[in-house]
Amino acid sequence: MSEILEICKEAKAACNELLRLDGKAKFEILSAVANELLAQKDAIKAANAKDLANGEKSGLSSALLDRLKLTDARIEAMAQGVREVAGFAEVVGENLGGWTHPNGMQISRIRVPLGVLGIIYESRPNVSIDAAALSLKSGNAVILRGSSSALNSNTFLVNLFNEAGAKKGLAKGAVQLVKSPEREVVAQMAKMSEYIDVLIPRGGKSLKDFIAQNATVPIIMTGAGVCHIFVDESANLDEAVRIIKNAKTQRPSTCNAVECVLLHEKIAEKVLPELIAELSEVQLRLEAELYENFGGFDNVEPAGEEDFGAEFLSLVLAVKSVRDTDEAISYINAHSSGHSDAILSADYGNVERFLNEVGSAVIYANASTRFSDGGEFGFGGEIGISTQKLHARGPMGVRELTTYKYVVRGNGQIR
Repeated sequence: MSEILEICKEAKAACNELLRLDGKAKFEILSAVANELLAQKDAIKAANAKDLANGEKSGLSSALLDRLKLTDARIEAMAQGVREVAGFAEVVGENLGGWTHPNGMQISRIRVPLGVLGIIYESRPNVSIDAAALSLKSGNAVILRGSSSALNSNTFLVNLFNEAGAKKGLAKGAVQLVKSPEREVVAQMAKMSEYIDVLIPRGGKSLKDFIAQNATVPIIMTGAGVCHIFVDESANLDEAVRIIKNAKTQRPSTCNAVECVLLHEKIAEKVLPELIAELSEVQLRLEAELYENFGGFDNVEPAGEEDFGAEFLSLVLAVKSVRDTDEAISYINAHSSGHSDAILSADYGNVERFLNEVGSAVIYANASTRFSDGGEFGFGGEIGISTQKLHARGPMGVRELTTYKYVVRGNGQIR
């Protein structure tokens, strides 16, 4: 408890210093971090290689190893994301509107940081840099707790951020990493409501369930990615196959990869042969009615009930037929995790109904679900993708890490 308590106290103390940083100071800190990421690519990969070796020894799945791996391209993307965040207009102190009271007082609503963020995440070490950059830009201190599988990578990256930032005025305690692998540390963080203002868990169902059941700190929940694509009868089928292939195979271990495809019953047998051929590396798990006609292919298996609503995070895709748009909407609202869902259709009415009635955080018409990402949305990275409805929803960038307060300027008014 003493380690977490000291970290929390340092983070709380850093908040006031962060409020004094102007946009120019934040730009200089983040630019220095981006430069250092590129300068130290080899050292970052060396630290990451230790985690990858340990992960292989401990039997991590290929999906988790992919999330863990840092390549030149991923490090360059991290640096580019930091540069984008650095270049954003300053949001802290933004006037969100105001009015004059009948007695002459000036009332303004001003954007302010949330305070101290606690972020608990698994496998992906790039989150350390994304979270630190977004937290700094939004004026928040951040306490990071990554998985033990990425400890070497996270330690190197957080040290790099702090060392580069300190030269440009970054406050001590603004970005900290909890290194203990013990689950008890997570339980302690979840109870630190005196110091931590918001807790954001990024990871599997067991982590999120644990936080939801034990936290006294307010939570922004980032949900699992059980994403669906519905292919309507009016869809361009060649385009549909291309979009589904991208959404499943471009990076299957991410939360915005498609996990279930719904086919309108009138075009199911037309499009399935092409899907089977184009997604030859994907195991397609077909519902019973479809499997009867397409069960002879090497990459086709019968689906079990548990496959619908599952987050595979691998080259597995559940496929089901539906009668119409109504059934597709009802099915998705019942089985989606509320992350990202899509309709492929040329029917304007069906598209608009789908966009209006599906209750997920991000809804697509005629595009891949793989765009549900802070970088793709122009946020320069993300803290996570919120699937809840309070405070923030969808990819969370700088603005989603702020709240507001009212500033009232008077000249002696009393009530």
